[in-house]
Amino acid sequence: MELYEKLVNGEEKLSLVGLGYVGMPIAVAFGRKIKVIGYDLNAKKVEQYRAGFDPTREVGDDVIKQANVEFTSDETKLKEAKFHIVAVPTPVNDDHTPDLRPVEGASCTVGRNLTKGSIVVFESTVYPGVTEDICVPIMEKESGLKCGVDFKVGYSPERINPGDKVHRLETIVKIVSGMDEETLDQIAKVYELVVEAGVYRADSIKVAEAAKVIENSQRDINIAFMNELSIIFNKMGIDTKSVLEAAGTKWNFLKFFPGLVGGHCIGVDPYYLTYKAEEMGYHSQIILSGRRINDDMGRYVAENVVKNLIRADIAVKTARVAILGFTFKENCPDTRNTKVIDIVKELREYGIEPVIVDETADAQEAQRLYGVKLADRSEVKDLDALVIAVAHEEFSHMTREDIAGYFKPEHAKKVLVDIKGILDRKDYLTQDYIYWRL
Repeated sequence: MELYEKLVNGEEKLSLVGLGYVGMPIAVAFGRKIKVIGYDLNAKKVEQYRAGFDPTREVGDDVIKQANVEFTSDETKLKEAKFHIVAVPTPVNDDHTPDLRPVEGASCTVGRNLTKGSIVVFESTVYPGVTEDICVPIMEKESGLKCGVDFKVGYSPERINPGDKVHRLETIVKIVSGMDEETLDQIAKVYELVVEAGVYRADSIKVAEAAKVIENSQRDINIAFMNELSIIFNKMGIDTKSVLEAAGTKWNFLKFFPGLVGGHCIGVDPYYLTYKAEEMGYHSQIILSGRRINDDMGRYVAENVVKNLIRADIAVKTARVAILGFTFKENCPDTRNTKVIDIVKELREYGIEPVIVDETADAQEAQRLYGVKLADRSEVKDLDALVIAVAHEEFSHMTREDIAGYFKPEHAKKVLVDIKGILDRKDYLTQDYIYWRL
């Protein structure tokens, strides 16, 4: 009997290694169909799941409470599983080189608890070759088993979009790959249990790895183009969003928008591809050019805050500035690789210590990663400038009266920076506001 059938019959278990924004929803989805072990080395996070609390807000507390998943921080429980899915983050170092420590660590953990007849599928975003050239040797060393004989491997890139309630695991076509046809068939059948949109069988593991890394690189480049247009049009005194809305009436115009590009995917993945290209003697031109533009947008926003304070005849060094939003994207608590911190750092260069408010963000994470203490909304008062940095749902309901109440009443000009353009621009093109957006 093949592994797929044993999983369906309840004779074998599936494990999910890494219970973050990607891994946890996968574990919950499979838990509705087969026996699942959800492993994470973060014991505190595991306890939260066991208590029915979803810190990622990806599926919600009610779903977690009902999840048919055995959450654990005991790695030896992995010995009970035969099908392993690894979904750990793959960040970059300060010099933008790949930080493979999480995926290497996960490979060690799986290897130590690997049993004969297992299949290991990696979902972490990597450059082509990592699964077979780095992860497999680690697992062989730790387990004493031989890949291709005692266990098999595959790769299926994650496509979950944190905070997106429409494009979910079940509704996105899943790329799957395996080291041989038999393994590919087994992996495809297992994922078809939960992916309603179906699977796409890639030609090889390297093809699947490459497909994932270019998906986000393409998006990064397109946003970089929009950011460059924003810089140009701002110099011309033209509203970028108005230009894009006009151009978007053509059927084949790609509807991207300027913004801060952070997070653990779009702002990171291109560096994995360019790193591998550099190793092979090719220096990327388009990809790295786009990265430079996007990485510089936080500084660009801060500079425009300062310029507009000067236009309003407000002293820069003593200016009271509030920033609404600190996460890397809207309606998601994740602050990892947020580019809002670049705005904060640049404002500090001008002697401004901004008040940062984000009720959606993971406050403990913000403190741990950046030393940033998030403030209460009640502290947003007596402002000289307001920056709406993230398009959280909670900010979209602010009225003109709400915003006016945040500023010092004596100001003839209120500096309002609406990075994502969530407000109606026409409401603020008045004599008492200096309104600016990307």
